Amino acid sequence: MKIILKATNFSLTSAISDYIEKKIGGLSKYLSNPESTAIEARVEVGRTTQHHQKGDVFRAEVNLKIPCGLLRAERETGDLYASIDSVHDEMKRQIISFKEKKISKKIRAARRAEI
Repeated sequence: MKIILKATNFSLTSAISDYIEKKIGGLSKYLSNPESTAIEARVEVGRTTQHHQKGDVFRAEVNLKIPCGLLRAERETGDLYASIDSVHDEMKRQIISFKEKKISKKIRAARRAEI
């Protein structure tokens, strides 16, 4: 999976980019089906404002392109690493849901063919 990183309103350090590569790259194990292999993941992290110090100021967004669509997750929290973790969990949930939906459609089609 190809990961494209973008930072908004702050500088992207090597520690942050390595953490993103590890977290988002780990999603590829959920895309083990050859039909749903991800082409690319666009990750954007940043600060929502420059002058606020408290509250949800860090944002993480992931757009995961797969052959039959696009999966997207976005989160804002007070900590950058927490934002990355929560967007990872949301993408994992969406991937599993997408795969289960495809499987259930195949099962329903097979049941109809039997009748």
